[in-house]
Amino acid sequence: MPEPYASDPSASRGRLRPEAASRTRTDFQRDRDRIVHAHAFRRLQYKTQVFVYHEGDYFRTRLTHSLEVAQIARSVARALGLCEDLAEAVALAHDLGHTPFGHAGERALDRALWDHAGLRFDHNHQTFRILTALEQRYAAFDGLNLTWESLEGTVKHNGPVREPWPELTAFCRELDLELDTYAGPEAQVAALADDIAYNNHDVDDGLRAGLFSVADLMALPLVGPVFAEVTAAHPDIDQTRLIAEAVRQLIDRMVNDLLAESHRRIAALRPRTVDDVRRASGPVVAFSAEMRQNDRALKDFLFERMYRHYKVNRMTAKVGRAVRDLFEQYLAHPECLPPDWQAQCPCGDTAGRARLVADYIAGMTDRYALQEHRKLFDIDAAT
Repeated sequence: MPEPYASDPSASRGRLRPEAASRTRTDFQRDRDRIVHAHAFRRLQYKTQVFVYHEGDYFRTRLTHSLEVAQIARSVARALGLCEDLAEAVALAHDLGHTPFGHAGERALDRALWDHAGLRFDHNHQTFRILTALEQRYAAFDGLNLTWESLEGTVKHNGPVREPWPELTAFCRELDLELDTYAGPEAQVAALADDIAYNNHDVDDGLRAGLFSVADLMALPLVGPVFAEVTAAHPDIDQTRLIAEAVRQLIDRMVNDLLAESHRRIAALRPRTVDDVRRASGPVVAFSAEMRQNDRALKDFLFERMYRHYKVNRMTAKVGRAVRDLFEQYLAHPECLPPDWQAQCPCGDTAGRARLVADYIAGMTDRYALQEHRKLFDIDAAT
């Protein structure tokens, strides 16, 4: 049975554009399915987080990461008596706005937009734009027309939005997402599931890529002891199984800590409705203080030993230049855009044209961005 403070699809605050109810699915299940069928979701298959797609088939992509986040979110939501479908929908949507080449691509696109039009690029903002405008699959509306709860959870999964972008402010005049409060508990679950997934799976990918070794991890709290325990219990284990087993146990311990701390906070708050959770002074889904310290130590390690590794830096520099080249070429020569994008290009509006170019590039996969760069800048490449 769901808890009284769980989100209830039958009591949803509705959609910006009202629609008839489905005969076979709840509103939150429809939201999840719309996200899965979105063009932006499918493109996550060839969008990477740290490694560019051609560097290996075994590294995580945005798609596999989103699926892993959704799996953890559903499990945690079930254990807390929350709405699994809403937690899954937010988990699947949270990365839709990412550019090709991970955060390197995002930084390059943000800098190019700022330098040429005084605008900013942020993947959370782009996710909102995709969900409310850029996806164009439905006859009656742009975007996915998600429920209030799914949009609110996606926009606020990291907490209240203190400095909303203009489009979000305008949207809230039509459908108020209550930006100054916390999201519902399902979105809070999705946010922590994201932390659990990417930290542990970056450990996996970093080890497989040879950016650091198991020995390098042994001084880390939680991570080192878990690897030591697995090695002691299975002294003849091979490296592949050691990594997989240790990561599995790390995820399990982080999930169990999250459940224990969340149960403690819920018991202290004693929420009777989902809005009691939103109006709380802090999140009700959280790690313990000790686990937050462990999480911080792992993030710091990954930042220094993986995200700033010289091999990653070299690729980051190359893909950053590629994104910048594409942006400047399309901005100066919009006739190089595909015809359907040319048709949308605003005449005499530099800022509008820059945003349209950013939308086009942000929607590219790693592979397509590299192909387009080759076509535009390699004179021998086929167009």
